[in-house]
Amino acid sequence: MSTPDDQTDPRTGWVIAGAGWVARDHMAPALAASATSRVVAVVDRDLAAARALAARFPGAVAHDDPATAFATPGAQVAYVATPNHAHREVAVAAAEAGLAVLCEKPLAADLDDAAALVQGCERAGVVAATAFDQRFHPAHEVVAEMVARGDLGTVTAVRIVYACWLPPGWAPPGSTTGDNWRVDPVRAGGGAYVDLAPHGLDLVGTLLGEDVVTATTHLQHRVHDYAVDDGSVLVGSTSSGVLVTISNSFNTVETLPRRRLEIVGTAGQLVATDTMGQDAGGRVEFLDATTGESRDVEFDRETSPFTGELRALEAAVTGGGDWRFPMSRDLRLLRLLHGALTVQETRPAEARR
Repeated sequence: MSTPDDQTDPRTGWVIAGAGWVARDHMAPALAASATSRVVAVVDRDLAAARALAARFPGAVAHDDPATAFATPGAQVAYVATPNHAHREVAVAAAEAGLAVLCEKPLAADLDDAAALVQGCERAGVVAATAFDQRFHPAHEVVAEMVARGDLGTVTAVRIVYACWLPPGWAPPGSTTGDNWRVDPVRAGGGAYVDLAPHGLDLVGTLLGEDVVTATTHLQHRVHDYAVDDGSVLVGSTSSGVLVTISNSFNTVETLPRRRLEIVGTAGQLVATDTMGQDAGGRVEFLDATTGESRDVEFDRETSPFTGELRALEAAVTGGGDWRFPMSRDLRLLRLLHGALTVQETRPAEARR
């Protein structure tokens, strides 16, 4: 039951489900800085982690039971940031409690769980979204406007490189457990491909206004000794024929260039560097096909993509606005991602033959 204060507080009440790295270091700061948001509860199976994160938000309570957390007075939105294999159970529980759902990507560790998650949210009739924060990076929003305006002429290709260095013993900053679940095939559902490629697939559709509809992927097991892939390349096409390549890896050293987006058109080319990721900033350059000259494209370099994401979701939940990215579309792209996998995989022993 809500208290009088809960009923009169105009801010959107959030429950953070999963007190790990992305929630703690990226979503939590965005929520703390937002004048329209408040965190009412944090839930994690590690109660100490939940308490530590809840302590950053006045009045927030900590729990190790999702149902209890979702019943917190004032709760309106659940941000689900658990390991991938736990998404379905937690997201559906939140939806059944009447909360809107913002679920981290990928939707689940396997397609059956992802479909069940989407069906559960649809059955509950709540606003449900996948946390593709890069949709809301200010640089990408400006890029989408330029593409829609025709500044690039006929778009012919999109090329994405999104990579990082993730050795077997990696642990998120501030981790107290040292648990690198992102390379656990059961909990993550895959490696670099499943973790990073969904961002690229979603972003292509967001920027172009049309999704990739056919794709083939090759996986790589080249550097790190773990069960999942440490690299991948997806090659695909949109319905109108734009060619798309998305290269991802867990084996690119951090000192090397590793985040680049290129959109090629008949009138020009956009090159964005260091805009793919969780942070604000980066650079966007436009190369004019007629003159050959280049110029920097201006955009808001201060606002985090997580801030844009929560603003858009709150507008849909409390302001009656539309959520432009139905979760059914996210599921369709996840199915494409899994269906694009080929039999061929590059492994160190094979590469030396």
